[in-house]
Amino acid sequence: METNSWFHKYFGSKKFYQKVLMISVPIALQQLLNSAMGIVDSIMVSQIGQVTAVGSASQIEALMITICFGAATGAGIHVAQFFGAADEKNMKRSFGLGLILCFLMALFWTMIGLLFGRQIIGFFIRDKEVIEQSWKYLQLSVWSYIPGALAMMFSFGYRGIQKTIVPMMIGIVAMATNVTINYVLIFGQFGFPELGVQGAAIGTVISQFLAVFMHILYAHSSKQAFYGKINEMFQIPKELYRTIMKKTMPFIINECFFAIGGSLYIRAFGQLGTRTMDSYYVSNQIANVFFFVVTGISNACSSVLGASLGKGDMEQAKKDGNYFIGMALVLASVSSVVMIVSARGLVSLFGLQDPFVFETAVALLKAFSLRFALRMFNAIIFSSLRAGGDAKFLTLLDSGVMWAVGIPMSFLLVNGFQMTDIALVFLIIQLEQIVRFIIGIKRYVNGYWLKNLTVTVSGGK
Repeated sequence: METNSWFHKYFGSKKFYQKVLMISVPIALQQLLNSAMGIVDSIMVSQIGQVTAVGSASQIEALMITICFGAATGAGIHVAQFFGAADEKNMKRSFGLGLILCFLMALFWTMIGLLFGRQIIGFFIRDKEVIEQSWKYLQLSVWSYIPGALAMMFSFGYRGIQKTIVPMMIGIVAMATNVTINYVLIFGQFGFPELGVQGAAIGTVISQFLAVFMHILYAHSSKQAFYGKINEMFQIPKELYRTIMKKTMPFIINECFFAIGGSLYIRAFGQLGTRTMDSYYVSNQIANVFFFVVTGISNACSSVLGASLGKGDMEQAKKDGNYFIGMALVLASVSSVVMIVSARGLVSLFGLQDPFVFETAVALLKAFSLRFALRMFNAIIFSSLRAGGDAKFLTLLDSGVMWAVGIPMSFLLVNGFQMTDIALVFLIIQLEQIVRFIIGIKRYVNGYWLKNLTVTVSGGK
């Protein structure tokens, strides 16, 4: 029958795509603008020759953000499911617990950065001059960790109730502020002192505080469903706390191992020298622009599936999940081709003077196109598993595969086989993404993620 055809199984109705676009476009645009602003920042930093210095210092922030992402994800899936169940009281409690977790984790990494930042930077890069400039940046940028983590949780709150345009608008203001301050303070414009990398750090701190201030002000004044009085958000019954943490802790553990694993990749690549790392940071920054598609669709997937699961409509959740797989196929194909064709032109925007750095960055960006295509499919699988709280298996699929396949392979290629072509090394280790897809799609098809988490909460309303 026509309705049972492959096309109708993986491609939905106009109404479905309108709903997905309403949720995903603001998130995707926010990610796109964030990446674009990141490129502008990197271009400014490249003008003073400090791409690797800022990139190395930012690895600590990446650790913090990734682990906070795990906490925000755990709390966020409960916000989404309680939204689907029309349980506003537990929605606020879930959001409040997410704020607490993000604050504590950001505080921890702020202290780590201040106490051990120089040693951590030295783990990634050996150039003493680069380490010194990186430390100057880090001493200031660590103060952006707490407001940045709290702003992330607010974004997850809005995603849970499918109002993604709010964090997008706040993000635009914050990012524009960041770029403006960076331009003024990095180069000493309009009578301000020329602060170099320290000016870039100050811009980051101010913009993050501005973002969280706007989030609190708007959520309070507009009386958002997930935001309430202090006692409504932070007086959390033990049973609800245990229920949320049971699903959230595996996400946190996963992101912790994933973040450390990501740092080990930088360590492996860092052995190839500062020029190679300049190429990597440039290509990675450009690739992040394209990943706005992955971010938008994966968040829409979690939100849509979470709401359906919260209502107990497993059949609809399964249908929508298949529609997202179909979207992944189309978007991955188109975006990867665009990335390959435009690679040289995009890298040229950075004005790299060293031919080796330029050509290596171009080759790396082309290698990123394969990673992008595979990540698109894996993101849909991950989002489906997250929506249903399949956290333990997701930990195995995400950080487990990274540590079992990707990390050992990267060090083997660099240290064992003495490979110096980072683009080739990066291309080979995408075997990690292929392994994830093979294991993940089987889990997805078997439907282990089709679970209503709200029914596990009793006595908490």
